Amino acid sequence: MSHDDLNDRAPPQTLTLRDGRSVVVRSIQPEDKAMLDDAFDRLCKEARYSRFFTVVRSVPADILQPRAPGPHGHVVALVALSGDGPEETMVGGARYITDVTGETCEFAVTVADDWCGRGMARQLMGCLIDIARDRHVRRMEGTVLSTNTGMRALATRLGFRDAPYPGDYSLRSVVLDL
Repeated sequence: MSHDDLNDRAPPQTLTLRDGRSVVVRSIQPEDKAMLDDAFDRLCKEARYSRFFTVVRSVPADILQPRAPGPHGHVVALVALSGDGPEETMVGGARYITDVTGETCEFAVTVADDWCGRGMARQLMGCLIDIARDRHVRRMEGTVLSTNTGMRALATRLGFRDAPYPGDYSLRSVVLDL
């Protein structure tokens, strides 16, 4: 798919979490806007800051229409949903965006506050890593707040190297060679 497509689509799958609950993971869609806004509104200020590194009061406009640079770039954006029909709720999300070559990607993952600690972030990251490998991405990178010990520990368990971020002691760089 080209970078002009909204999103490289991933087939839906069901993940079973540590507490026995399950979520359906699928590609984000334009019609998810209201659900995304609701999920964002439920995040605590600390979770928002950990994801965006700044005070953010609403969902950034490009979340539903992510773009990757260059002719070889692509985007994978997944959402985790709980419940059915009108009770369906967005409880997590993960994405990566490749660079202009399509060989390196930057990832992000977010889990609803009341769903943390159930292994969802690990499984969402596993989905992203698998998709990236299937699409011949060679390296996955992320920038993490130094104080975000949960994400740093998860990245380490998944095999990422955790190193200082050049020029900013408040950040860490996590890198996984695929």
